[in-house]
Amino acid sequence: MAYRLELKPSAAKSLSKLPRVAQRAIAEALEGLSENPRPHGVTKLTGEDNLYRVRAGDYRVVYTIQDNILLVL
Repeated sequence: MAYRLELKPSAAKSLSKLPRVAQRAIAEALEGLSENPRPHGVTKLTGEDNLYRVRAGDYRVVYTIQDNILLVL
C-alpha cells in the first residue's frame, strides 16, 4: 500500500532552499517512505505521538503518519 505524501508549506520552502544534491537525496528518501513509512533506521521521536525521523544525507526528515497520508513536517 503506497502512502500519499504531503509536504507542509514550510517543509516545501525549506526543501527548495537546499542544494540540488540534498534535494535529490531527500526526494529519494521520501519516495521510499511513501512505500514503507517505517523502514529500518527510522527513529520514533520520544515524547511525541506518531512522529518519526529518518536521515537523508546530511539532513533529517521529520514526519508523521496519518492513515494513508505521510505528512512531512
